[in-house]
Amino acid sequence: MSNTRIDQITFTRFIAAIAVVVFHFGLNTTPFNNELISFLFKEANVGVSYFFLLSGFVMVVAYIDKPELNLFGYYKARFFRIYPVYFIALLLVFLYFVEKNRTIDTIGLGMNLLVIQAWFPGKALTLNFPGWSLAVEFFFYAIYPFLFNALYKKRDIKSLALPILLFWIISQYALYAIVSSSFYQGYPSKSYEFAYYFPFMHLNQFLIGNLAALFFRKYKKKSGNYDIAVIVVFVLIVAALKYPLGLIYHNGLLALLFIPFILLLSFNQGVISSLFRKKFFCYLGDISYSIYILQVPVYMWIDELFKYFRINDALMQFYFSLVMLILFSALTFSFIDVPLREKIKRGSIKNNQR
Repeated sequence: MSNTRIDQITFTRFIAAIAVVVFHFGLNTTPFNNELISFLFKEANVGVSYFFLLSGFVMVVAYIDKPELNLFGYYKARFFRIYPVYFIALLLVFLYFVEKNRTIDTIGLGMNLLVIQAWFPGKALTLNFPGWSLAVEFFFYAIYPFLFNALYKKRDIKSLALPILLFWIISQYALYAIVSSSFYQGYPSKSYEFAYYFPFMHLNQFLIGNLAALFFRKYKKKSGNYDIAVIVVFVLIVAALKYPLGLIYHNGLLALLFIPFILLLSFNQGVISSLFRKKFFCYLGDISYSIYILQVPVYMWIDELFKYFRINDALMQFYFSLVMLILFSALTFSFIDVPLREKIKRGSIKNNQR
């Protein structure tokens, strides 16, 4: 574990990404349709909530030791970390629509190119629909330097904890107020997209992740063997998904369990963390973003391939698509992500030497 990266939580991103892929494309395939585990994947859209919490967490861990954030350098790094593969995914979906002679929402396309689709209810799910969460992430990235420079570097965690926790509570109440109002029309509707995709509705998760990271940095020396605690919290997460009790988990409520899980795994020096720190598992975590954002175009084009060869086997199609998705994600990581990261690092070194 370095000062800017906690390897054992990297693999959990891969698990969340695969769960989301199954939620979108594999609910009716073996073994995910087995009644013993199907509930996990029917609720797997909470994986996006986990991404938001983890994003807030790792952002603080990555930058907290810096005296301040340089806006240009920070925004450049974030942009080139996210946008190139995002654009490739969007292009592949666009080409699919052209090939199929489908009507293309030109306004929605423009919003997708600018990564602002989630700000406009009715447009959030246009084209590459998982891209809505990237519009939310870009919002987080946009405000983080100001949070970092004005608050996280100048104030103690004690002064930040109460307002952030209050904001989280208010956000949960706001969601329930919206979905129980006469304004709300359910899925699909603009009111639904506002409640579940509008970026500000997810800010609470990013801030809670920030707060958890500040806590981790302050008490980092408390590391130890927390294997049993990690397992207990994981079982509680499974139980919460099995028995949701009518609760809405999508917008951050599961932070009550996800944050303890992230913290315990980060503090943990036991067998679980030792396993998750293996290079192979870290690598899977590294390619998880590509897996998430490329899932739709890969599954679209594989579906076309199976239709072309008249292969009518849903199980084969799902697993072939999953393998191709992982391989394509590995390629984008090796030939896009890694080279761009190296260029940005070299640029940062040159700037620091001037």
